Amino acid sequence: MFDVEQLVRDAAYAAAEKKATDVIAFKVADLLVVTDYFLVATGATDRQVKSIADEVEDKMREAGIKPIGREGERENTWVLLDYGDFVVHVFQPAEREFYRLEKLWSDAPRMELPPEIVNATAPAIDVASDDGADES
Repeated sequence: MFDVEQLVRDAAYAAAEKKATDVIAFKVADLLVVTDYFLVATGATDRQVKSIADEVEDKMREAGIKPIGREGERENTWVLLDYGDFVVHVFQPAEREFYRLEKLWSDAPRMELPPEIVNATAPAIDVASDDGADES
C-alpha cells in the first residue's frame, strides 16, 4: 500500500529538481470523486514542461507506480500525469493562468510543501549550517 501524500511530496521534489516554479499541492478528495490530490507546477518552456513531467514519471516509477495516463505531450504547454489517487499538472505560465486551477479548486485544502519545492528557483538554503546562509 502506498502513502499517497508521500508520493505527492516525492512528485513535488521531482518537479523541483527540474526547476519547476510555483509548485502547489492540494487535496481535492472531498470535492472530486476521480482523484484525491492535485499537484500543480510551472515550467517556463515546452522543453522544461516535458523535462519536469519526465522527472516526475521517473521518480514515481522508482517508487513502483506508473501513470494511468499521460496527456499533452504534443504541445508540452500542459502535461497531465494521472496516477489515480493523484494527478500532476505541469503548465507553461500562460496555460496555468488561463486554466487557473488554484482558483477553480480554492476550496480544497493545500498540502504543506517545503519552501525549496514551492519555488524551486529560489536560492537553496544550507540546512546543515547554523546561520542559514545560501549554498554556493
